[in-house]
Amino acid sequence: MRADLIALLGLPATIYGVPLTGSMYAQILDLLPRQSNVTCPQTPSPMPKAADFAAVKTMPDPFLYLDGKTRVKSKDEWYQCRQPEIMKVLQEYQYGYYPDHSLETVTATRSGTKLDITIAAGGKSSKISATLNLPTGTGPFPVIIAIGGIDNKAYTNAGIAVVTFDYGSVAADSNSKTGSFWTLYNGKDIGVLTAWAWGFHRVLDGIELKVPEIDAKKSGVTGCSRLGKAALAAGLFDKRIAVTMPMCSGVQGAGPYRYSLSGQGETLENSKSGAGWWTSSGISQFVGKSTQLPYDAHTIVAAIAPRAVILEQGASDPYTDSKGTAQVTFPAAKVVYNWLGVGDQLGMALPAGGHCDMNGYANVLPFVQKVLQGKSTTRNFDDIGSWKVMPEAYPWGTDVPKTQ
Repeated sequence: MRADLIALLGLPATIYGVPLTGSMYAQILDLLPRQSNVTCPQTPSPMPKAADFAAVKTMPDPFLYLDGKTRVKSKDEWYQCRQPEIMKVLQEYQYGYYPDHSLETVTATRSGTKLDITIAAGGKSSKISATLNLPTGTGPFPVIIAIGGIDNKAYTNAGIAVVTFDYGSVAADSNSKTGSFWTLYNGKDIGVLTAWAWGFHRVLDGIELKVPEIDAKKSGVTGCSRLGKAALAAGLFDKRIAVTMPMCSGVQGAGPYRYSLSGQGETLENSKSGAGWWTSSGISQFVGKSTQLPYDAHTIVAAIAPRAVILEQGASDPYTDSKGTAQVTFPAAKVVYNWLGVGDQLGMALPAGGHCDMNGYANVLPFVQKVLQGKSTTRNFDDIGSWKVMPEAYPWGTDVPKTQ
């Protein structure tokens, strides 16, 4: 969070010498008094269909409500009205509606480095098993929850725990509707990305219950490729997550739907036909009509603010759209982060290499340490190298609401 905003709100940078993370600031913001005169525009009900939206070739204005005529006027209004509306939009048209956690009961047991989490809901129960990789020392340590593999040593050597779990046992990467998530929620129109995100959250519940060596208030989530899409969803749906780390995530992650500038030309159409189970049926109506989507990847990233996000793409990734993510999604989302006064909580990393190269995890580590450990870094995480941002892709960026 920017020093001038901290001063403006009277928020300390540390409490008892402990640096505050993005998720801590989010919790503090939730407790601050809000403008009493904020009135939220009514979100259309029922939600509009694809045919109701006009085609917009550039990245949609994130400050414009779904009614198509009302625009956000203040930061309080963003947090009270627009951000919740974006969450509804994303669930309606992409992810499916996230299960009501208040109806779940979570318990956990631990044996050494093995953590077993049991979730009960609706008279059924299921289990997730996780593995703990702890740094030397007594802690409590910040933690990264990861699926699909990570450079454990780079993080544990830096004093950050790594906890992994088998995403395939939470929800199979297929239409089979098997796994612990579907044991509880079979029949729901929910994408597998959301199911995997739910797995991240239940593992964090287990950490809170049974792992005192980990400071669960300083947590991050990561994965690469389709698992990077899931990590982005995990950061979106749980305010406890301090830093979200989608790696080489592409379309349905941080890759823009409306621009394809590099990689193999990943689009809504080919991703939905190739792995339609990743998202709910709500997005199917936009196949062939992606310019009618009332959001794009920058909207997903911006909805996570004020919490931290580091977008990572291999500069030579032959599959996902690294250029589109760096030149379009990142700067478009950055407009919102800057407007909210938390620009330093969003970064971009473009390490040399291809798709899901393991060096990417060490490359983003200084940003993660800044967020989770309060360590300073001289690295410029706004730098996209020889590539240039494309302001023509987000023309509303020069007409942001006057802050109040």
